[in-house]
Amino acid sequence: LSVGLCGTKLGCGEGGCGACTVMISKYDPFRKKILHHTANACLFPICALHHVAVTTVEGIGNTKSRLHPAQERIAKSHGSQCGFCTPGIVMSMYTLLRNNPEPHMEDIEDAFQGNLCRCTGYRPILEGYRTFAKVSGCCGGKANGPGCCMNGKENSTMTSSSLFNSSEFQPLDPTQEPIFPPELMVSFNKQQKQMCFKGERVMWIQPTTLSELVALKSQYPNAKLVVGNTEVGIEMRLKNLLYPVIIAPAWIPEMNAVQHTETGVTIGAACTLKSVEEVMRKAVSDLPPYKTEIFQAVLEQLRWFAGPQIRNVAAIGGNIMTASPISDLNPVLMASGSKLTLVSKEGRRTVTMDEKFFTGYRKTIVKPEEILLSVEIPYSKKGEYFSAFKQASRREDDIAIVTCGMRVLFKDGTSQVEEIKLSYGGMAPTTILALKTCKELTGRGWNDKLLQDACRLLSGEMDLSPSAPGGMVDFRRTLTLSFFFKFYLTVLQKLSKSGTVSAPWEGRFGEGEPLCAALVGKARGGFRFEQEVPKGQAVEDMVGRPLVHVSASKQASGEAVYCDDIPHYENELYLTLVTSTKAHAKILSVDTSEAQSVPGFVCFVSAKDVPGSNVTGIANDETVFAKDVVTCVGHIIGAVLADTQEHSRRAAKAVKIKYEELKPIVTIQVRCRFKSTCDGRHLITPGISFLQDISFHFLGEMYLGGQEHFYLETHCTLAVPKGEDGEMELFVSTQNPMKTQEFAANALGVPSNRVVVRVKRMGGGFGGKETRSTILTSVVAVAAFKTGRAVRCMLDRDEDMLISGGRHPFLGRYKVGFMKNGRVKSLEVSYYSNGGNSVDLSHGVMDRALLHLDNSYNIPNVSSVGIVCKTNLPSNTAFRGFGGPQGMMIAECWMSDLARKCGLPPEEVRKLNLYHEGDTTHFNQKLEGFTLRRCWDECLSSSSYHARKKLIEEFNKQNRWKKRGMSIIPTKFGISFTAGALVHVYTDGSVLLTHGGTEMGQGLHTKMIQVASRALGVPTSKIYISETSTNTVPNTSPTAASVSADINGMAVYNACQTILKRLEPIKQSNPKGSWEDWIKTAYESCVSLSATGIPDVGYNFEKNEGKPFSYFSYGVACSEVEIDCLTGDHKNIRTDIVMDVGTSLNPAIDIGQIEGAFVQGIGLFTMEELRYSPEGNLYTRGPGMYKIPAFGDIPTEFYVSLLRDCPNSKAVYSSKAVGEPPLFLSASVFYAIKDAIYSARKDSGLTEAFRLDSPATPERIRNACVDIFTKMKRPNDGPGSTLPEHENIGNIVSGCPAGCATLCCISASR
Repeated sequence: LSVGLCGTKLGCGEGGCGACTVMISKYDPFRKKILHHTANACLFPICALHHVAVTTVEGIGNTKSRLHPAQERIAKSHGSQCGFCTPGIVMSMYTLLRNNPEPHMEDIEDAFQGNLCRCTGYRPILEGYRTFAKVSGCCGGKANGPGCCMNGKENSTMTSSSLFNSSEFQPLDPTQEPIFPPELMVSFNKQQKQMCFKGERVMWIQPTTLSELVALKSQYPNAKLVVGNTEVGIEMRLKNLLYPVIIAPAWIPEMNAVQHTETGVTIGAACTLKSVEEVMRKAVSDLPPYKTEIFQAVLEQLRWFAGPQIRNVAAIGGNIMTASPISDLNPVLMASGSKLTLVSKEGRRTVTMDEKFFTGYRKTIVKPEEILLSVEIPYSKKGEYFSAFKQASRREDDIAIVTCGMRVLFKDGTSQVEEIKLSYGGMAPTTILALKTCKELTGRGWNDKLLQDACRLLSGEMDLSPSAPGGMVDFRRTLTLSFFFKFYLTVLQKLSKSGTVSAPWEGRFGEGEPLCAALVGKARGGFRFEQEVPKGQAVEDMVGRPLVHVSASKQASGEAVYCDDIPHYENELYLTLVTSTKAHAKILSVDTSEAQSVPGFVCFVSAKDVPGSNVTGIANDETVFAKDVVTCVGHIIGAVLADTQEHSRRAAKAVKIKYEELKPIVTIQVRCRFKSTCDGRHLITPGISFLQDISFHFLGEMYLGGQEHFYLETHCTLAVPKGEDGEMELFVSTQNPMKTQEFAANALGVPSNRVVVRVKRMGGGFGGKETRSTILTSVVAVAAFKTGRAVRCMLDRDEDMLISGGRHPFLGRYKVGFMKNGRVKSLEVSYYSNGGNSVDLSHGVMDRALLHLDNSYNIPNVSSVGIVCKTNLPSNTAFRGFGGPQGMMIAECWMSDLARKCGLPPEEVRKLNLYHEGDTTHFNQKLEGFTLRRCWDECLSSSSYHARKKLIEEFNKQNRWKKRGMSIIPTKFGISFTAGALVHVYTDGSVLLTHGGTEMGQGLHTKMIQVASRALGVPTSKIYISETSTNTVPNTSPTAASVSADINGMAVYNACQTILKRLEPIKQSNPKGSWEDWIKTAYESCVSLSATGIPDVGYNFEKNEGKPFSYFSYGVACSEVEIDCLTGDHKNIRTDIVMDVGTSLNPAIDIGQIEGAFVQGIGLFTMEELRYSPEGNLYTRGPGMYKIPAFGDIPTEFYVSLLRDCPNSKAVYSSKAVGEPPLFLSASVFYAIKDAIYSARKDSGLTEAFRLDSPATPERIRNACVDIFTKMKRPNDGPGSTLPEHENIGNIVSGCPAGCATLCCISASR
């Protein structure tokens, strides 16, 4: 902080998001060379930086002098939206370029495995950085630029054009990079001395010799040995564990040594996983294949082991000694019989990693005073085969659900098993060997009988009770068999190739490639198509052009200022919340005595300190501080103020609260039994009798899980009391300045005019900062009022996820009446949502869900009811789509089932039921400018839907255990909302523009500058937007519902027109004058150069009257996927989107919004799953347990087209809202998965419709692919021993898969 370098961002604090990525450079005395690698600043200890150079994003370039090419290209290729993740991504790319100036595209993708982005959908980042690649794909790196073969060609009805010109990028010159500090190299030639750092509670010791290390471990037997801090750092930060003594063995030569022996490769325990990977890769290339079976398995596991930032610093010894039951490597080491060398004052001993090594959960046979010196990974022998498998929720950077290592040795020249070892992780509190199974299989022939017996034996030995911690019991049990089946087939294939067995692979199993091959896509590619500006449009008129986000360069260089980047005020205090650990309880007492003894403690703030009203919330049903009763885990009870963030955290954890527990209600299912506590919303369309002209009907239901916003910047507030008349200035990361101002003033007991809320920019919002930010802001404001000092608070990621709520989970139940030809005639539907512990925006969310229950289909008769269920979870709130995706998803569920029941292709049934121009919706609004059918036809054509469908059918006939599916899905999204703007023109002709919207990465400020530029007729360079604040534009609507560009754009336009009208007489008197001349004359003539602008919809649910929407946005997406029927993995092969955005204000920003929304929807429908304990505790807190899509999860081919010639007369410059409508199009991926599952079930003789809830996680996919493995009886199976998946509506689990409390798994794979 002393040098003010704020470019490196804190996104999670556990090494899972990559926002804090920096480059670490050091001289390696063991390899005699300088190494550059990425690391997570949030985990890297300051004490470990001795002899190390750290490069942050500020150190490679800036906007004042020159941007580095890595910064320039991500900015100009539109790869930075909110910008909070951008510095970390830039540093990952920069480090790669320092090590490899001409990387392959695969290298670039691998470099980003440890980085997350919630805004862009990753495509523009990859496209921009593709220009660095040695082989850049289309036209040798000119893709989408001048000289690309696609320019000027037609693809169906769309013409490609460039969003950026790669020829304008400055070239990369490796010779211009900063050199490694020579003094750091010189210092390594000197004799190293043991170092010791002492803090308030922890002592860090860094020995230089093995003897020093052994002596220290003898003196401090309980001390932790730390190399990468990827485990201990998380335990101390998130699990409140304290290790008073930490020993860092990174400098010990013996622990960094690598030796090739007669029996294998011995690797020092302090060697990083990255160096292990390099050693294994070299051995595989140098040695005969038969000797490297185990090495190849290690490489396969390391490929998916965390991200590069973790692999670069985490040590192999730490991975072993952590003893995680879901370790990626330990099953491999155990199955291979790897040997460990231990050293202590008593001497050395060698132990084998076998069934005796792990003695219990997180325990080993290693004595406290012993040190793991090295691990020997053996060579494989002739006739020996080895495989390793891992299944996780997300392929990249994720902890395992089940992992395994499998080894078999055959008698020479035969297929008779001489020795076999099967080791599993995730099936017990430790990594275990299937000893009974292995004993029974020894001496047997490798044939189908062995396979059958092995599965029977494993199903008995690798069993879990129905209530096993972590849930997913059926899935985990099935995976043990699926993995063995993959191993069996892999070995059989190798035996066939060696001539040991005669049965060919293809003939016996009908697979065209090895089944064990991971579902991994090639380097992502694809072209994008957008509208072009009309011929004759003035060059300076930027409307419709792909203008780069106005803050992109500042974001790429770390110069963009976010709320927590604001310099500290004198005597500023830091606030940490004290929240409830019970979901429903009475507060008996709050004891702060222990907290008061923490250094730097100032005071504790609670309900009694609120000077105004403690009641808050949209419906006045919430409190600033809980007073007598808490109604969810995470309910704010108080807050601790201290001089530093670390002290306030420690003090907050020391506050003791006693409760009297009450019974919590967590799920929709349980709450529905208490109807008096639910709130209903009815929408009924009267019409013909429901039974008239109806041939058939069916019933069904679907559950959709919730979703965490996971904006990269957590909630943050800085409150600065002004010292007189109760004035308070609030710097807040919020979408809703008006409500933030109103609620804070209410809590302070002052009028709203005493409180100013300022918003520069946000690091993402997505609806999560519309209302939920107001409570934190009120808490911080009260604390600032009490102390009279500036107070700051930025939530930790786990805090933010715990208290802020998310997307509403929904349960939909429906009855559909239809004709034999697939025509829908009637629909009865009931929606139930989990609102959480307060109303918040739940009614509005349910209203929108009911208004979108038809999606895009004309249903003559509709009867619907929506019920919001109050539960003891944190209040759910607005999220991109605002109930629309839930309503439409259930519509597509019954539409999918309808097609199956009619025996008709789903795309035909969907098209048959689509609305036409002029039709009336179920809420009596006439559809005008209905372009959906155009979108549908163009998407069918551009995606080559029918031709690819035939190829998919052929693929599925030839493959039993891999299946492909495809689906095409439409969306119709209603748009409504109000706004204001203020325009100042200064005497030099420059324009300061302020509007009611907030910038959170969606490019709103950029679009507003484009609107003002056209309206005033001045270049965009003359227009500037500083911030959004309540003292410039009052009473603004929140930046939400996708309409910010619409409403604020019209307000800006109106304000500009007011100024132009005032200038008209001056322009007439001096028609040849310049803009500056007219402004100067106006000023001299006392003409006001400031103006405001303000741009009615309404609907009555009871009467089914009114017009809820101004207009609709339309779009269609077609997606193809491939699933692994044995593991539940899926790969997104291709997606084609056609979107109606009217006449785009900025096609680059609009396409970025479409892609970002689509990928966020992929998370919603296929990946992101919130899991709770029965007591209402959220287990999935932080990126370690909660998985959003990563770079590798986007479609391998991704095509986006903007519909042409579809101006929208109801918004500024004929544009349309684009933020929310595209999100639902990712349902095409979900229903493509369901289509693939249908094919798999068909091979098992199942042809009827089946239920698939959302998200379609690997667990749900695997369980739906019913086969011999899922049907196997287990010892723990009995009548009623397990509930069907859909009975567990709230995703309630009793712990993590490893059997720990909540957070042990975060770093288990690290």
